Order: sequence, then structure tokens, then C-alpha cells
Amino acid sequence: MNFSRRSFLMAVGMLAAGSAVPLPTNAFGVGRKLRITLVGTGVRGISFWGRRLVEDYPDLLEFVGLSDINPGRLKYAKEYMKVNCPVFVDFDEMVQRTKPDLIIVCTKDSTHHEFIIKGLAAGCDVLTEKPLTTDEVKAQAILDAERESGKKLIVGFNYRWSPYMTKIKELLQNNEIGEITSVDFNWYLNIHHGASYFRRWHGLMNSGGSLWVHKATHHFDLLNWWLDAEPEEVFAYGALEHYGSSGPFRGKSCRSCAHKADCSYYWDITKDAHSMKLYVANEDHDGYIRDGCVYRPEIDIYDKMSAQIKYANNAVVNYSLTTYSPFEGWRIAFNGQKGRIEAWLDIPWMKNEDLDQESLHAAEMSQIGQDNIIHEPLILYKNWEDYKMIQVASERSGHGGGDRRLHERLFKDTSAPDPYGHTAGVRDGVMSILIGIAAVKSIASKAPIKIASLTDLVPLAKRGS
Repeated sequence: MNFSRRSFLMAVGMLAAGSAVPLPTNAFGVGRKLRITLVGTGVRGISFWGRRLVEDYPDLLEFVGLSDINPGRLKYAKEYMKVNCPVFVDFDEMVQRTKPDLIIVCTKDSTHHEFIIKGLAAGCDVLTEKPLTTDEVKAQAILDAERESGKKLIVGFNYRWSPYMTKIKELLQNNEIGEITSVDFNWYLNIHHGASYFRRWHGLMNSGGSLWVHKATHHFDLLNWWLDAEPEEVFAYGALEHYGSSGPFRGKSCRSCAHKADCSYYWDITKDAHSMKLYVANEDHDGYIRDGCVYRPEIDIYDKMSAQIKYANNAVVNYSLTTYSPFEGWRIAFNGQKGRIEAWLDIPWMKNEDLDQESLHAAEMSQIGQDNIIHEPLILYKNWEDYKMIQVASERSGHGGGDRRLHERLFKDTSAPDPYGHTAGVRDGVMSILIGIAAVKSIASKAPIKIASLTDLVPLAKRGS
């Protein structure tokens, strides 16, 4: 079954749109319900790519199989998603028996490539959660597999679609500050959200590639999109100084720890019924501990990170990621030949706000509350002129409204022009992870890393050229 990339993107938009409309007749080249399988039944898989699709599009698609190495999680996933499809511990058996049109990959990052490549080879299209994969060898294997298969692969980026991010893109694309020469970009994870990565498998380099890859892929994709260019060289620093063996206590899990009363990072998972049913109840099957100690000695990723990124268009970016900030938010400044743009979100003192940091991330991840409109400022400076404060209407939920807008555009009006190039392809997925992969290599070698040395992709000074 052959169809165009545009048809594929239309279909992907359909999968997660915000409201039901008739199925485009050419979606995935089928005139029936789309047959979907999901591999990886963690919280992201069974919610955003699972239950939400089941509830929103019962007339448009059907899950024909779920797969996971943990049979207990599979059983709970089937109940939570409210589906009646078979479940499989063996992914190959699932694909062979169910013959899906689309495979959604939500497994541990380091295994994405296995299911992507197998899915493409089986003649299926594949949608994968970010990041695409965790190292350059796997990235090249994915590129080769997609080229050979003739099928399509897309990475689930969403931040691009938020109104605030789009406004920045609009100003840059309209050349408001001229040619961009440098960027300062700082991202802060708070002590609630940041610590959560160190409790999970993400704290191990061989599972998630570090937060350079798992988390920062979002940030680097935004940079590549905003600058409309691709990275050429990366030099980075990083260290593990706050979590892991740096901590004062040790334990296997928060539940079993003897230091609950003394540890500021103690998290009572028993108060989270969903996590208890999905993870704790199924630990015996694979040994995965969801409330792992943030100070366990096997943690080997970085908790402070800084990089200098040179782009093929000669723009230079200074980037940092902090994982134990008292607040969660980010700041960016673009310097151009004709001016400067400054933007930020959730910096408490900027709006004299006292934000509840623990609930802030939960609100952002929620897909509910699209009517909760907030207004966020950014500053446009032009040389020889007074600055302008621009208020951007946005939302707190769904990654600043990005989730919903991505879905609505791709689903409701798939033929509409995309003047800001929101739609991301496989090359975008690869280029976003290569910055993080290069950063890890740079830290180890204490030398700059050329992006072109990692895969066969040659960085472009102008995207799409």
C-alpha cells in the first residue's frame, strides 16, 4: 500500500485530534477503521496514545493489539484503555497476527529503534514517542530502514504548536530582528519534575541516553525550527553533582526507605492510585521500580548540563539545563543584526507569582482545560527603537496548548497551508537527538563534536534546502 507523505501526516493528525470529524478518505490509504497496535504500555502509551484515542475516535480507529514485556502492565493497560483487543508479550507475534496499519512505539527510549525498524520492515507505518532513539548508530539504522521500506515514520513533537512558541517563530520568520547571530536558552526543571527522571529508568545512560537526549530533544527541536537551520558542531559540559551517589541517603525505593522522614525527595507513590496499579502491582514481572531512590548509586546521567551549539548558518547557541531548580520554566533570548527578542515562561518573579511547583507540571501535561486561557508576554527590541511588549494568548494545559493545536490542524484541516513549518518529519527527529548525542560525546572526549560525523545527514544552513 503506497501513499504520499502528505497522506501520512494527515492520518497522524487524525490519530490525536481534539474532536471527531469524518475520516479523510485517503488517510493511510484505507477506507475503513485504522488498525493500530501499541508497543510499550507505560503511562504515556496507555493515556495520550491509548485511552484518549479510544475515547475520541471510536468510529475512526481501533486498537487490534497491545504489546509489552510485562504481562501485568498489559492486563492493566487493556482495562484502562477500555479495549477488547488481544495482548502480546511477543511483539513479532503481535504484528504477524494483527496486521496493523500503524504501530505506535512508546517503549523505553533505548529500544525504540528495535520496534521502529521491525515495524517498517513489516510494511507498517510507525509513530514513535520522542526521542527518536538514543545514539547515532541506532539513528542511522532507523534512517536506513525508513529509506528501504518505503513506509513512513514520524516523531511525536508537540511543543512547536503552542501559541507562544509559534509567536516566536512568526517574529523570527518575518525577519523582525534580522539575521540571527546568537541565542541564549536556559531550561529549568524543578525539584518535583526534575527529580522524577532520577527515580525512573531515565536516570540510566543506557536506557534514555541522558536528559541531553530524552528531555532536551524537545528544546533542540524548537531551536532547529526557530532558527530554520541545522546544528553543525557541539561542545558541552556536564556533571552529576546533586542526585545519584552525591546524595546523603541510599535506598531501593521510597516505599522501603528508612530515611523517609529526613529525605526532601521522598515521594509517596501509594497516594497515586494509577501508578500503583500500573507499576507497583506489576513489579514482580520485570523488576521495574517506579519510585526508585534519586540517590541510588547506579544513576549515571548528568544533572547539570551546558552546551555551545554552532549552526550551519553560523548562529551560535548557549544552552543549559538544570534539573533541581526551585521553579520550573525557561528563558530564551535571540540576538539579531537588527534587534533582540526575549521570551520566557513560568519564571515566578517575572509576573510576581507564587506558583505551586508540584501542580505546575501536572497542569501542563493535562489534556483538560483548553479554555483556561492565560496571557504571556515576550519582548521585541529593535535597534534605535523603543521595545515592545507583546502579549500572547496561550493555555496552561497540553504543553501550552500545543498538543491540541497539533491535533486540530492535522485532523480538521489537513490541506491548510503551514506557513510556519510546524509539521515535523524524521529528519527533524534525528537532528534534534544528534545535538544531545554530540553533547554526551563532547563531555566524554572534552572536544567539540561535528554533527556530520554521526550519521550520513549533512547539516543544512536552511531547512528544506
